[in-house]
Amino acid sequence: MKKVLLWLSGVLLLGAAALAAYLYLQLVTPVVPDPVPKPYFIIQRGMRLHQIADSLQREGIIPDRDQFLFAARLIDRHLPLKAGKYALTPGLSLKELLRLLRSGKSMEERVTLPEGKTAEEFAAILARALALNSQEFLQAVADTALARTLGVAAPGLEGYLYPDTYHFYWGATPREVVAMLVREFQRRLDDTLRADIAASGLSLHEIVTLASIIEGEAVIDSERATISAVYHNRLRAGMRLQADPTIQYILPGPPRRLLFRDLEIDSPYNTYLYAGLPPGPVNNPGIASIRAAAKPADEGYLYFVARGDGSHVFSYTLQQHLNAKADFDRVRARVRREQKQAQSAQERRAVP
Repeated sequence: MKKVLLWLSGVLLLGAAALAAYLYLQLVTPVVPDPVPKPYFIIQRGMRLHQIADSLQREGIIPDRDQFLFAARLIDRHLPLKAGKYALTPGLSLKELLRLLRSGKSMEERVTLPEGKTAEEFAAILARALALNSQEFLQAVADTALARTLGVAAPGLEGYLYPDTYHFYWGATPREVVAMLVREFQRRLDDTLRADIAASGLSLHEIVTLASIIEGEAVIDSERATISAVYHNRLRAGMRLQADPTIQYILPGPPRRLLFRDLEIDSPYNTYLYAGLPPGPVNNPGIASIRAAAKPADEGYLYFVARGDGSHVFSYTLQQHLNAKADFDRVRARVRREQKQAQSAQERRAVP
């Protein structure tokens, strides 16, 4: 009897060892193919384990969802798989794949947020690059409590989202992204700039608001301080700013050519109707425009008109401004005539 028990114990031990060896091989054998079907795998927020397994098999990253589920329940089952975008390398085993998906080490995405864009435009860029929820991003931008937490004395964060090229972790939350942009804005306000703002007679919020208008007008860097001087002079004189970027901010959709009826829209942002600065920024300006707003050129100009090539003609008096505008209108009319004539000639040549 004792021999039988010893024999059975030996069989059981051998069986257990064989099973353990089999399971170990299942865990350490490469499963991710070479070449890998695509270089990354995304776990969306809220995905359950079986959904992740289904997605891995469907995308050809693993051969067997059940094998993956078994491994996930066998190894560190108390650790969740974390939302993110993960870089895949060929030859990963189930054990290595699970370790990766539990690490939270999401891929970084390089995202450029251009100067002069609104929070809504930033939201669209971030939604494409990071699958960020654009509505949640805009809610965070409008969150007064969040602004206060981040040290911004404003009702919202439009204007304080610093435009730059960033490296975001895929899966970052909207509030995390907003906080990163605002902290970069604050980092850019060096001691010299803060001193210029303090000496300007305007609050930081007013400077950022003015900077956003300058950003919307300026194409040539060297003109920013001169454009700033025009607006500072008009503010001191009690004149309406009559700034086109404030009208573009009111209008839905992308920027377009303004019509006379647009200038009559009743909005606190309409600087053609109301004197002074609008309630807040109309885009997110870069540091050059913020510096120009804080330290304008020492000029007495009150007007400027676009030449059509990115530069402007600046004037001291209304009559000078009207003359400059008439000159530009004549040039624009001549260009249009020449374009129409060229088009007509091309159409005539095309007729057999």
